[in-house]
Amino acid sequence: MAAIALPSAWRSVPRLVGRHAVLEPLQAAHADGLRAAVEGSGLDRLWYTNVPAPARVAAYVDGALEAQAAGRVLAFAVREPGGDVVGTTRFYGLEPEVPRLLLGYTWYAPRVQRTGVNTECKRMLLEHAFDTLDCASVGFETSWFNHASRAAIARLGAKQDGVLRNHKRHADGSLRDTVVFSILDTEWPAVRRHLQSRLDDHP
Repeated sequence: MAAIALPSAWRSVPRLVGRHAVLEPLQAAHADGLRAAVEGSGLDRLWYTNVPAPARVAAYVDGALEAQAAGRVLAFAVREPGGDVVGTTRFYGLEPEVPRLLLGYTWYAPRVQRTGVNTECKRMLLEHAFDTLDCASVGFETSWFNHASRAAIARLGAKQDGVLRNHKRHADGSLRDTVVFSILDTEWPAVRRHLQSRLDDHP
């Protein structure tokens, strides 16, 4: 498949540094850290997610990098400041002509869940999407059965747009009803304040 022609800002994966987390361009060298993050977590056994089993992490990273080379995604590794790789996330569904994108394929080692890591990652990614890429909206999609993900997206301040029935397939091949959320550019200032307030509550 030929690579999609994207504006320069939409081809570059930035390095974003916060107090709780660092987002850096995903590379093959991150596979060992991601394998350690998912090992023994049970995340890969949740049938309604796309978290790879430890033995499939290298292929998962390769697939993300291939999609990025084709202009379909911007993929990140998540690292604790000065420390271990603890997860991954990406922009996908890139539509610079709108401009709009989706934020997802996010997973973290259990030990950093319910810390400031996800909140700060989302704040930095949304800042990049709205303030650098000038997005009119940022979307989120998740399985109907992924109740934890649905709740986490809503806690960000995203609003539910609806449910797309038999929209895609889960990793196990079963049909997926997709719950769709979004944040609009006009909503971003309030969402930014909300996320910063949540971060201020973390030590």
